[in-house]
Amino acid sequence: MAMTTANRSDRFYGSIPVFRGFSSLMDPALYSPLPDDWTIGVADIVESTKAIAEARYKAVNMAGAAVIAAVTNALDGREFPFVFGGDGASFAVSPDDLERARDALAATAIWVKDDLNLVMRVALIPVAAIRAQGLDVRVARFGPSPNLSYAMFSGGGLGWAEAAMKRGEFAVPAAPSGTQPDLTGLSCRFEEMPSVRGVILSVLVVPARGADPAGFRKLIEDIIALIERSPDAGRPVPPGGPPLRWPPAGVEFEARAARGGPLFKRRAFVFANTLFVYLVMRFGISVGGFVPKTYVQQVVENSDFRKYDDGLRMILDCTPELESALTQRLGRAASTGIVRYGLHRQDAAMMTCFTPSALRSDHVHFIDGARGGYASAATALKATAV
Repeated sequence: MAMTTANRSDRFYGSIPVFRGFSSLMDPALYSPLPDDWTIGVADIVESTKAIAEARYKAVNMAGAAVIAAVTNALDGREFPFVFGGDGASFAVSPDDLERARDALAATAIWVKDDLNLVMRVALIPVAAIRAQGLDVRVARFGPSPNLSYAMFSGGGLGWAEAAMKRGEFAVPAAPSGTQPDLTGLSCRFEEMPSVRGVILSVLVVPARGADPAGFRKLIEDIIALIERSPDAGRPVPPGGPPLRWPPAGVEFEARAARGGPLFKRRAFVFANTLFVYLVMRFGISVGGFVPKTYVQQVVENSDFRKYDDGLRMILDCTPELESALTQRLGRAASTGIVRYGLHRQDAAMMTCFTPSALRSDHVHFIDGARGGYASAATALKATAV
């Protein structure tokens, strides 16, 4: 079974070349069609707008990242394509990995309800069902650093899958209450990252219905070129890494994500563990092959602050000039029927981390705005729908 899984999952995704320059994102040659017998998983938080209004967006982000952590751990750490969406996540798995992914999704949905007091809907949609709609799911691998790659999706199929989930189709029932997914490595120990250039801008850009593909591609390339000319390409993570304090703001979430024993014991363990890590990081102490300075550099390089999943998503630290240029360019494109877009301004960004091993360089760090982020940008985008 393990050999079959390796053949069908690792071989397909691992065979896709990693591209480095984000500006080449829209090149169709970078994208490979998913095999017909694969399945798309999608998850999102119901009423995330309400959670934002209650200042619970850190919990919303933790829920979205939990999907990726749970599925990764269920697949024994094998690489598979996924994308973090702020208030949810999407991914693709081979037939051999489908049942493990289903169990992980079901367990995550009930954990989100039991421990985060949020409602998560989850669904699994066959790629064949998406192609029956005349759409496709193609995947590319973008390497923000030499350490790892993130999946990018095109073809319109992922957007259709998310809409189908919201209609209640292909739903995966939540597991029984008390079921705990394996969320090993999931944490949010870093503090918020205030804007240093003016504003943290959440950006979401999707093609308008019936838009000319060539026009949309040019618009996305123009937007990326604008950003590439800005300082450090608008990266919201400071060069020295995000602020770190003790106890961290996310300590309760991490305790609830931990397995084994009553919650008060898990809290005590996480408090002790995060204190140890804080001291190691604060004083730059190398421990058993772990070098804090190297780890922080990797955190910055590995940050997932821009991506493409049937639309461009970015969390940018913007100067007023860049924000104005982006708004004007997107406004012109929307008025000519090329795009729909949503922007959301806030004062800080936040990071949710998935670090199965701090000794490896491929730990992943999901970036979102700290006051509504992608979810609020999506709400702004819906308001422009026709």
